[in-house]
Amino acid sequence: MTTIIELEEIKSLLKNVNVVAAMSEGFVQYSNGNTVVPPVGELIFDNPPGDVHIKYGYIKDDDFYVIKIASGFYENKNLGLPSSQGMMLLFNQKTGQTVSVLLDEGYLTDVRTAAAGAVAAKYFAPKKIEAIGILGTGIQAKMQLQYLQKTKPCKRVWVWGRTAENAYRFKEELGDEFDIQITESAAEVAKNCNLLVTTTPSELALLKAYDIRPGTHITAVGSDTSDKQELDGSVLQKADIVIADSIPQSQSRGEIYQAVSKGFISEDKVVELGTAIQNPDSQRMNDQQITVVDLTGVAVQDIMITTAVYLNHQEKTS
Repeated sequence: MTTIIELEEIKSLLKNVNVVAAMSEGFVQYSNGNTVVPPVGELIFDNPPGDVHIKYGYIKDDDFYVIKIASGFYENKNLGLPSSQGMMLLFNQKTGQTVSVLLDEGYLTDVRTAAAGAVAAKYFAPKKIEAIGILGTGIQAKMQLQYLQKTKPCKRVWVWGRTAENAYRFKEELGDEFDIQITESAAEVAKNCNLLVTTTPSELALLKAYDIRPGTHITAVGSDTSDKQELDGSVLQKADIVIADSIPQSQSRGEIYQAVSKGFISEDKVVELGTAIQNPDSQRMNDQQITVVDLTGVAVQDIMITTAVYLNHQEKTS
């Protein structure tokens, strides 16, 4: 019998999951060749603008495989709806039977992405964080900031949003937890922060190399298709370390794809995150290095978080 797990229960079950550790383990499994993760399925919509990603795969010799459907429709706010929607489907790897449907409405995708940002900061952000800079004001911007507290805690925050209204709403919602400054430009955020997270669906670069201070770490989250771009290629060219969550995916989407296709960097500059986690020589060596981690989202993250939530559900109900 298929188990249906709805959003409120998912949120409750997640309290028992170390999502940051799960993401680290997933990236290691992926880079070590212990997963089967086909290319991303994708639907792009123009009216209204939106995109749907279908990610799927399995860890070898595990019990399950996962298919994830997640969408982003960026005008949903006008309807009073979250921009993220979707579900996770869990199957028996030995029989193909449907084990569980997780009606997460895109929440697990948001969580695993934010947790991946915390992983990136753990290995590549400088030891002393002067301030965290966030480009974007949506759910991922908020969750990235909150999950960073697990690995690189800092309450001083600079935020830029596409509209002042969005930025002030962001501050109002999180102002009790953080000291938030609102800026009029992305460059001003970079000027004041040495840990940056970009979370917008922009198709025009928001930051250039001359905006970036020595010692800055950047986690780029928003550019998860071939058209999106938040960092000018010169930023990756200037960086001392460039990390991809998935090298195969970086050949067709994300900041690395943009930088390589325009001749700013070559593919041999890029190291995969799961490889770098296992190799201290690939991680930040000093607080003057500029580092960029490009997160396009890998199915192994969905496998790890879906399996963990389901197993916690089973333990709770057994």
